[in-house]
This record gives sequence, C-alpha cells and structure tokens, in this order.
Amino acid sequence: MNKITKIQTAELLKAWDNILVISHASPDGDTLGSATALIRGLEKIGKTCAFVCSDPVPEKFAYLFENLSISQDFTAPKFAPDKIVTVDVADAKLMGKFREIYGDKVDLAIDHHATNTGFADKTWVKAEASAACEMIYELLVEMKIEIDKITADCLFTGISTDTGCFKYRNTTAKTHEIAAALMEMGANSFKINTAMFDTKTKEQVLTEQKVMNSLEFFCDGRVALVEIPQSLIKETGVLESDLEAIPSMTRQIEGVLIGITLKEKNESEVKASLRTGDLADSSEICGKFGGGGHQGAAGCAFYNMSLSETKHALIEECERYLKEIDKQ
Repeated sequence: MNKITKIQTAELLKAWDNILVISHASPDGDTLGSATALIRGLEKIGKTCAFVCSDPVPEKFAYLFENLSISQDFTAPKFAPDKIVTVDVADAKLMGKFREIYGDKVDLAIDHHATNTGFADKTWVKAEASAACEMIYELLVEMKIEIDKITADCLFTGISTDTGCFKYRNTTAKTHEIAAALMEMGANSFKINTAMFDTKTKEQVLTEQKVMNSLEFFCDGRVALVEIPQSLIKETGVLESDLEAIPSMTRQIEGVLIGITLKEKNESEVKASLRTGDLADSSEICGKFGGGGHQGAAGCAFYNMSLSETKHALIEECERYLKEIDKQ
C-alpha cells in the first residue's frame, strides 16, 4: 500500500481534473456524504467530476445530490475519467459491479478503515477518524475550499450516521469538534438526525418486528443472532437501505458482547453484519471470513452457503474467539 498524507492528498487533487468519484456498493450516509462533499469542493476549484455507485442511492439520501452539476444517472460516468478516487471503500470488491471496470485503476483511496487492502495506487487512510466524512472535512479545510451549507449537510450526514448519532465507540472529541464546526457552517443537525434515526416506514417497522422474532442466543448469552431471509424482504416490501438499523439492535441487549445479523442477499450469498462491545473486535471475527471493518462494526459475506450453514460457521468462530478472550 502506497500510503500518503492529507497534505499529499490535497496536492494531488489540486493537480488533477476529470475525476471520477466512486462510493461503495450498498451505499450508506458516510460513503455518499463523502462523495458529494468532495465533488462539491472540487467543483468550487474548477474541477470536472463524475460519480458512480454500484447500487441505487436510497431516497432518504437524495438531498445530498441537490444542485450538483453531475449527472443523476450513477450507472456510468459521462466522460472518460483521467483520475479515479474512491471514498469509504476498504476493498476493491466493495465497488460492486464497478470492480471489474475500475478495480485495478483506482488512483486514490480516501478511507477510515484500518483493514483497507491497499488496492489503490495511493491511499490516505486515517483509522482513528470516526467517518470518511471527517477526513473530507479536514481535506477541504487543508485545500482552503469554502464549506457552504449544503456541503456541511453532506459531511454532517456521514459523521452522524457512521457514529450512530454520536453513540458508537468511534466517536471522539475531534468528532464533536468537527460536527460543531459544521453546524456553525449551517448543517441542519436536527433535520438530518430526525431523517436518519427517528423516521421509519411502516415496512421497516414490520420487518424489524419479524426479524426480532428470529432472535437466538449463543455462548451463554454473549452472542445474539437474527436472520433476514429474502422471503421476509419480499413479504414486507422493505427497502434494503431500511435494514441498516437492525444490526445494532442485537448489540443493545444486556450481556451481549457480539451481535450478529445475517441477511440473505440472494440464493448464493449471505451477508453477515457484526456489532460488538468494548470486550470484542468485530473486524477480527469477520477477518476470518475475508471481511473487515472496525472494532465495533464489521461485515463479511458467505457464498454458496445457506443461512443455517452461515450461522453454524459464525457461531463456531465466536465460540473460539470468546474462549481466547476468556484466557486473557
């Protein structure tokens, strides 16, 4: 991995033009907030930008793209890019269908995951940052680019969603300082947090209710697991983007160190999302299966395995992992 600094990242972006920015598949607030804030900043200094994402942008994030000059068709760039930048992407495989096209052509990765695989030519990684948006804020300040209200909204969205409304362990004093600065710049924290955390569709509530009926405990109550089969998603009509809150629900149970959510993506893929407390490391467990993430939140995918087989493999690894913890 060719690691570079914030200052070097700023100098590269000042020198480049015709830049394609790529978010990760199954986009969340941080990858989308990072992309839109970066593009807004680059356009302020005369750069031409485009954006693509492997999966559709959830409707609740539509405001991030308001008044952007980029095409609203995110399936392909409208020009041949000279440079390619990824934001909040730890592994080329997270680019989804764009991995085949751009996976070995990424010039710069801006990321806050310690598990970043170094797939890009140059990588600025800041693992202590609560969100990639925290890094984009610092980058725009370094480049002396004005952060207007809508850019502040983009950045605040990423920071708030990736910290669970400032509740997760990745939240630092620096996180609060940046969030406060963004609010002073006009970020509408109340509107954003209400939309992200206090508003649910009927389909979402019904799905969460049915998912919690699948709740199982393992390892003397230290592991909690729920399942989201494709049949349930089809039954309720819930959007994939409305399932983001479920992984944290298992971790909220008293005595649970590891919360696991298994989501059946299709007939051949099951995605596991882990949430852990202070005594366990999600990324270490997911790393055993080729995944990654942060200490408190990580994920991995299982292919050509049923929900039952995936559950068995993960619980077996959790049992092994907890025994190692008990020895310490």
